[in-house]
Amino acid sequence: MQECPMMTLDFQGKIRLVQNYSIAFILLFVFARGNAQVETPNIILINVDDLGWKDLGIYGSQVYQTPNIDRLAQEGILFTQAYSAAANCAPSRACMLTGLQTSRHGIYTVASSERGRTQDRKLIPVKNTTVLADRFITIAEMLKASGYLTMHIGKWHLGQDPRTQGFDENIAGTNAGSPSTYFSPYNNPNLEDGPEGEYLTDRLTREAIDFIIKNRTRKFFLYLPYFTVHTPLMGKSEMVNKYDIKSMPPGQQNVVYAAMIQSLDENMGLLLNALDQYQVMENTLLIFTSDNGGICQVSSQSPLRAGKGSYYEGGIRVPLIIRWPKHISPASVSDIPVSNLDFFPTIKELIHSDVNSKYPLDGVNRLPVILNTDTLVDRALYWHFPIYLEKYNGLGDQAHDTLFRTRPGSVIRQGNWKLHEYFEDGVVELFDLGLDLSESHNLISDYPEMADSLLQELRSWRKQMKAPVPLRRNPKFVEIGMQK
Repeated sequence: MQECPMMTLDFQGKIRLVQNYSIAFILLFVFARGNAQVETPNIILINVDDLGWKDLGIYGSQVYQTPNIDRLAQEGILFTQAYSAAANCAPSRACMLTGLQTSRHGIYTVASSERGRTQDRKLIPVKNTTVLADRFITIAEMLKASGYLTMHIGKWHLGQDPRTQGFDENIAGTNAGSPSTYFSPYNNPNLEDGPEGEYLTDRLTREAIDFIIKNRTRKFFLYLPYFTVHTPLMGKSEMVNKYDIKSMPPGQQNVVYAAMIQSLDENMGLLLNALDQYQVMENTLLIFTSDNGGICQVSSQSPLRAGKGSYYEGGIRVPLIIRWPKHISPASVSDIPVSNLDFFPTIKELIHSDVNSKYPLDGVNRLPVILNTDTLVDRALYWHFPIYLEKYNGLGDQAHDTLFRTRPGSVIRQGNWKLHEYFEDGVVELFDLGLDLSESHNLISDYPEMADSLLQELRSWRKQMKAPVPLRRNPKFVEIGMQK
């Protein structure tokens, strides 16, 4: 697997590239398994909203200032090819917390599946579920059953209250997908207002630090899904005024967005310092990631194509950094494709949980592979999206066409090959990510046998998953020309 040529890897000291291990942080879990003296760690899962793959300094941004997040990567492992299991907020979170694909829990998008103009939808989409049913076991429920204190601070978006899904406490979590404002008063029923003008990202971090201090002698799971950098774009004026659009590179020229990322990074510094100060860091596994790709017209993810809502790389490839002192080698980098579906089975193995589930987990724990061989056993990654997601900005979305960010379809990635299948017209796209990270050259006519093999594998997977495919034609559909 080739490392992304755009990746910035200017750590001080030597960088060790982890090449022969899938989910590379599992490599270090072997030590916990093989040494009974090693305690299972506290777990902090930080899930930033709509943070793009290239929105951090360590991932190649030349404008966004993220020294604290970059420090996290220097002290842990950075993944260059990490993915979310869905291209927008609610489904990605449901997948991550349950370890299950979208077709298992039925959450494909936010609100209705009938997005965009009625006359533009050729098919009647599959119905969407908006609340994660209590029958699904979450990471929080698994950890709680293993004696962890579980805390939720931030955006929930999977129901009215995360306490029905294994969390002992909840601050700020509701079914809302975005804040009404980033400045107090917040108008959030599960978050007391702070002093007028208090910044939401600052407040959530203070709540997290308070939780850590109070519970530093207990085993805890802290889920910290920041609302930032989701719209509405609102930054502190003193930070916004620092940036000059004229000096910012094309594609990343939003000064408010830059200020929001700077606030996020400063708060990450406060959190890391608190973990050090109260001697909690050493036995804490910290996962930093994003729920999906960034909005491309707000912040370009080039060379990745498109952004949030798309199943091109810009919509599903996300930052992922993991730190666990004395277990994960500092300044490690892995270019092995991983998914947020993998968090659940990985944590399950780490804590030796025997929690039962009605469904087999769709993510992968690679520990058995690591114990027996150091040769990579490849696996395919899949995405299924049987609905519509309307356009943001026409041609600017870099989508399949100008009317929708994505149309009903499925995607498979196997090795460097990635295939998109669209249900409306049977169109298939084939890309070699090793040579064409921007997914700009459809190789379907050049490699028909590869395309056919991947297509059959994708369809077989859908059948195994009982993934619903929309077949009924929309009687209100009007055929019109559109730019592709």
